[in-house]
Amino acid sequence: MVKMQRIKLISTLGPSSLNKKVLSKLKKDVDLFRLNMSHLSLNQLKKNLYFLKKNKIKNVCIDTEGAQVRTLYLKKKVFLKKNKKIYLSTTDTSLPNCIQLYPNFSIKKIKVKSKVKIGFDGLQLKIIKKLKNFVECRVITEGYLDANKGVHFDTDIKLNPLTEKDIKSITIAKKFGIKTFALSFANSAKDVNFFRSLIGKKDELISKIETKKGFLNRKHISKVSNSILIDRGDLSRYIDISKIPLAQKIIIDDAKKFKKKVYIATNLLETMINSSEPTRAESNDIFSSLKSGCSGLVLAAETAIGKNPIECVVFLKKCIKVFKNQKSFKKKYSLFFN
Repeated sequence: MVKMQRIKLISTLGPSSLNKKVLSKLKKDVDLFRLNMSHLSLNQLKKNLYFLKKNKIKNVCIDTEGAQVRTLYLKKKVFLKKNKKIYLSTTDTSLPNCIQLYPNFSIKKIKVKSKVKIGFDGLQLKIIKKLKNFVECRVITEGYLDANKGVHFDTDIKLNPLTEKDIKSITIAKKFGIKTFALSFANSAKDVNFFRSLIGKKDELISKIETKKGFLNRKHISKVSNSILIDRGDLSRYIDISKIPLAQKIIIDDAKKFKKKVYIATNLLETMINSSEPTRAESNDIFSSLKSGCSGLVLAAETAIGKNPIECVVFLKKCIKVFKNQKSFKKKYSLFFN
């Protein structure tokens, strides 16, 4: 009889869970706690690592910013109407209605007529002109603009696999004895090998598949990584949402050929960020993901900023238990009603 592998539960830490009371209840069920550098400063990272060390939590993963463009500081969330003129820049915000992007890259290489999606609230721009330090855009699909949101271009842009902040965060993490790291927006085996050169040979390196290049290079990335994480949110910027379940299955099948574990992230229990109960569709998605062969499940906003971090973990544990004991449930229908 083949023994079923342990299904891991990864929980992202944030304001909702970075307190002694919640952590004490989570740590008995969570296999790995994730610190997301896309939402942390270096000082906050140090503070969080000190806090986790004080609470005797060692199973921590540092998740890098990686090769993604983001919006920088904004005073408040704003709604941009269709046809509004907007400027994008990585270095200069002297023009009115200018959005500053991070990290720095050659913005003038972006082609005129390229489309730009910002965040997940539907906002989309079209580049209509290049200026000295800016590109001029027009809003083609109105939506909300906020700080620290992902910016996705429909043309290739060249970014380093890690930001300067990422490299500093790795140095800090190593001083705290962290042994698990995640490479966001892994685009090639070269990216993974570069990351490996900065951490220990025996450290766990999780490569995140969340771009078109990452999907196309998934076999090469899997081969040189310890494990794979599928971020279905950012991946849906490049692959239509209707095709995400198929893309997920393809990534899992290919990674398994190299005997690599695969973790699934994004929207597992999105409803429970505000609600005390999940939807039937979310429950079905979790079961289907486990059935497709994934090795673990990742809670992001659910445990970082959601209202019910403990309840989310408890529900996932229930789902995993049902999946592991499905034969018993089929034989004894009375188990359905307990």
